[in-house]
Amino acid sequence: MNQNGQTTDDSPVRLKRDQNQVLLSLPPAPTTEATDDWDSLWQNLKHHLNGSEKFWQPQTSVTLKARDRLLDTSQLSAIAQALSQVELSLTNIETTRRQTAVAAASAGYSVTQPSPNVLLAPIERNQIKNRDPLYLQTTVRSGMEIRHDGTLIVIGDVNPGGAVIAQGDIIIWGRLRGVAHAGCQGDRACRILALQMQPTQLRIDDVVARAPNTTPHDMQPEIAYVSTEGIRITRGLDFLKTHRFIKETELWEDLPN
Repeated sequence: MNQNGQTTDDSPVRLKRDQNQVLLSLPPAPTTEATDDWDSLWQNLKHHLNGSEKFWQPQTSVTLKARDRLLDTSQLSAIAQALSQVELSLTNIETTRRQTAVAAASAGYSVTQPSPNVLLAPIERNQIKNRDPLYLQTTVRSGMEIRHDGTLIVIGDVNPGGAVIAQGDIIIWGRLRGVAHAGCQGDRACRILALQMQPTQLRIDDVVARAPNTTPHDMQPEIAYVSTEGIRITRGLDFLKTHRFIKETELWEDLPN
């Protein structure tokens, strides 16, 4: 292990210090679905955690870079317990595998789901819109952050202190009381929809809106969008019938009655 806390042998499991956190990197998934290397991976992980010189402070946050590996909640729990035994705290999961992202979010971890080929080519706007959305049935609790490079759908609430960030639209089938950031890579056509809109902060592209000072009287689906006046909120029921997006200005405008 070098002075940065990075393993230097040929192990497929890697530990590395990154500023105030530790990165735990797993190897790519086996090439065939029939191959299950979990047992050997698990033994390798425990060997590293128990055999490595501790270059971290107690309760240092860990980001698990799971790549395209399929990890269920029991495997994530096992990894978290192994980390806990050496005074590390699993908090973030970075994965390109949808099932792993769902399992991690359901277990209460912050999730980042980049595209498998995000480093290979520039991302065009229509590529983002055509990507499969990330669908989560969970509550985004305080301290959790969910990131996805397409449209993000949450069936549940986003509590104060929680954050959902997407390159596409954000749809909250529940109460939005935390932070929501849509079009985060530069797309003002993106929208944020929630059944109950009481956000801590709304962001679309680089446009920011603070939380409203009053609680909405009517509980109905609302949608946030970028207009000439910044981010506005209106009812979501007939939004596409009453608004249109102007590409030249990158703004939504009201359609005449």
